[in-house]
Amino acid sequence: MTQSTNALDAFKLNGRHALVTGGSKGLGIIMAGALADAGASVTVVSRTESECKQAADEIAQRTGQETYAAAGDVSQARDVERIIDQSQQALGPIDILINNAGINARGPAHELAESDWDDVIAINLKGPFLVARALGHEMCWRGWGRVINIGSILSVIGMQGRSPYAASKGGLLNLTRVMALEWAEHGVTANAICPGPFATEMNKPLLDDPEKYQAFVAKIPMGRWGELHEIAGAVLFLASDASSYVTGSALYVDGGWTTQ
Repeated sequence: MTQSTNALDAFKLNGRHALVTGGSKGLGIIMAGALADAGASVTVVSRTESECKQAADEIAQRTGQETYAAAGDVSQARDVERIIDQSQQALGPIDILINNAGINARGPAHELAESDWDDVIAINLKGPFLVARALGHEMCWRGWGRVINIGSILSVIGMQGRSPYAASKGGLLNLTRVMALEWAEHGVTANAICPGPFATEMNKPLLDDPEKYQAFVAKIPMGRWGELHEIAGAVLFLASDASSYVTGSALYVDGGWTTQ
């Protein structure tokens, strides 16, 4: 068995290429930047070209790593194929996939439109399937790969007014398990990170409502929301050789919410 002489070496990503969907803001840009800090080249994906270019430029300037910006809709197979082709032409084979793109539609189930359901499921569940499907075969052929799906505490608990989001994130967690089973023998791992409340743009409606904000904080044993940088350690662990014997797992970064 080969062992590193320094445990920290296992976290290095030199020579790896990571693709981060929803990578232009919030937790996405933090994770993309963390992967670049560890030595990876990074492709930033979002639906808005100007936003992903700006994020890619910021990461490149700060870290000195190669970056690429790819705009597209991950719920559309043609866009996914184009994004991957362009990204690999620019930076080489993709070794690490972070399926982070996500949207939400809040409201009681009986008041939500069919389009609300369709939109959330398309981005949050179909999108990760399409991107992982497109990359999984090549990762297996090369004998190394990391697929990290960004779930949620709502992957395992329910919450009023979140039916499409909770359904999509619950499905994503089980999709992660299936990918792990199918690809384990080929050196490709599939895991999920399940964040609790973080101060992202998606959660702005809660941040702007003091009563709802305090109701959330009351459920968190650590008594606060997560700071954006606190996602970085989790993604580096699951993206690197440090997690070589971890697959099909979910890592909860939630201040203890799901322990209750």
